[in-house]
Amino acid sequence: MKDEGRAAGGLDPVRDRAQQQQRARWGRRSPYGIPRHDGAQRGVHRSAPTYAALDLGTNNCRLLVARPIGDSFRVIDAFSRIIRLGEGVSTSGRISDAAIDRAVAALAICRDKMRNRGVTRARLIATEACRAAANGAEFRARIADEVGLELEVIDRETEATLAATGCTPLIDPHADGVVLFDIGGGSSELVCLDRSPPSRHGPPLPKIRAWASLPVGVVTLAERHGGHQVTREIYAAMIAEVAALVDGFVAEHGGLGDGHIHLLGTSGTVTTIAGVHLELRRYERRRVDGCWMVDDEVTRVIERLLAWSYEDRVANACIGAERADLVLAGCAILDAIRRAFPCQRLRVADRGLREGMLVQMMREDGVWGGEGPAP
Repeated sequence: MKDEGRAAGGLDPVRDRAQQQQRARWGRRSPYGIPRHDGAQRGVHRSAPTYAALDLGTNNCRLLVARPIGDSFRVIDAFSRIIRLGEGVSTSGRISDAAIDRAVAALAICRDKMRNRGVTRARLIATEACRAAANGAEFRARIADEVGLELEVIDRETEATLAATGCTPLIDPHADGVVLFDIGGGSSELVCLDRSPPSRHGPPLPKIRAWASLPVGVVTLAERHGGHQVTREIYAAMIAEVAALVDGFVAEHGGLGDGHIHLLGTSGTVTTIAGVHLELRRYERRRVDGCWMVDDEVTRVIERLLAWSYEDRVANACIGAERADLVLAGCAILDAIRRAFPCQRLRVADRGLREGMLVQMMREDGVWGGEGPAP
């Protein structure tokens, strides 16, 4: 794992920024009318910049469109759709034609939203499915040709950094640190964060002490073990598979140590658990994002989910048919993390990579009055 031992300052923001500028650079104008901006064009529309962040994951396609306001930003449009881009990639090694068709349809909606909102700068990333698939480059070429969007396949280091950047505002300011986890469709990120110092401009910056990307996510785990009928034995086997990976991280970087530490989770798994815990009749982001759960509450929800049938999970408003076969795989990943890092409190984040991209772009452009990222 590269650069995991990098000390308190975390991952290298200068190198990461240079990679972003080189790989995320757009041409002058897309064939669909979305203005494209590189580093030399960032002064354009500075009076009312509009940013877009798109995350094409193994399971979901998500978009946020936002404008800076005060020391943060205001979301003016959003899109989220489960497309299962990585379905079958773990066995076939390829993104299927059906998954590509679903991605094309979802990305076309994102393109239109960006165009209609007058986006002046965007970053469009793809993660594990495109990293792992043999036809990832072919898929990206098709998206560029048919949709007019150029996807940037980010590495795992960048993915961990973006998740940390997006979630840092939810760290308890009285905590000595947090263990952040992002349970994805094809990979899961673990990041140990120290307390962030106050930021002069914009949201606080993450202070990364150690990180790892585990090559397992809800889609890959459910495909290996099954997601419809999950017995206690199957669930235990899923935990054991993930625990071997998490234990390797602990062996290299240490466990909780001393101090006041809490868990901070971002993913459909933890937001679903929070929604079930809150007995929501329909999912409400404002009630889920930033909510706290104690360890016993998390355990009780997972026990409920294990006792439910597949049909019961489908019927729950916070799970539904699209997540019913994946949610227990996510719970198994969470349980492996909880066993390695036994914290009494978990904070739930309905935010992550997209917010991280928005914060990074706005910092680079100095929209909050600073001169880019702090050293």
